[in-house]
Amino acid sequence: MLRRSIAALHLEASGMRIQLGYDLIYDCPQPVPMVLTLHVHYTRASDLETPDHLVTQPPLPVTGYRDSFGNWCTRLVAPAGRTHISGRAVIRDSGLPDPVHPNAHQHAVQDLPEDTLMFLLGSRYCETDKLSEIAWKLFHTAPMGWGRVQAICDFVHNHITFGYEHARATRTAYEAYVEQRGVCRDFAHLGVALCRAMNIPARYCTGYLSDIGTAKPWSAMDFAGWFEAYLDGAWHTFDPRNNVPRIGRILIARGRDATDVPLTNTFGVNTLAGFSVITDEIAAAS
Repeated sequence: MLRRSIAALHLEASGMRIQLGYDLIYDCPQPVPMVLTLHVHYTRASDLETPDHLVTQPPLPVTGYRDSFGNWCTRLVAPAGRTHISGRAVIRDSGLPDPVHPNAHQHAVQDLPEDTLMFLLGSRYCETDKLSEIAWKLFHTAPMGWGRVQAICDFVHNHITFGYEHARATRTAYEAYVEQRGVCRDFAHLGVALCRAMNIPARYCTGYLSDIGTAKPWSAMDFAGWFEAYLDGAWHTFDPRNNVPRIGRILIARGRDATDVPLTNTFGVNTLAGFSVITDEIAAAS
């Protein structure tokens, strides 16, 4: 019999099961092609107790593919009328908060792996050219590495006022900086752009984020946006919207910014008539 390590026993003891899922209802006056990015990221696939199948009503033919960032995507054509798209799954999670590595160092640009370099560049929602001078004025004295990224998150967290009433699909990182309001994707975009301006590779993430471990009352669930920064040879999670380690973060997709990882891309006139997200801790399996 293999002897398990203390760390493994601790992980097992603190583990949890989370039910996750979504319901999207679309009304379409005519057939509308769609690309959906709603599956749990392949790096968490082995944690799924039940597959996160995408189900449509009425039943529709669907095809799947992996995009250039490795995210699982689904293609379908919603018919004229109402289409209900849903998914449910149960996933195992450590039950531990996001890891913190305060001594993680920052790489010199010339020492970065080639596959991280695209995440130093400006992108649709992350205008490094407009934010570079601002970033250096704000953070040039912050300690390099983890401390500098955390200083960026602290600034973004305090600079932007969160509110769903502030949501705007076209808002960029620079506009979020100027307007000082937004939703979680705006916090993430500004964090990404400021990191890139300081020569730290950063990539945008979207997924489920439970309220497990936070004080009630809990608000209605939604998908969340955060980012990862490349430090000390690895990608690390940062969340300027919440700015504290959280429990039950389930990744769906990664990309340069929200352009690369929209949960739904629709190619025609439609109305989103219903939207809900589920992320709930459930009892251990008997």
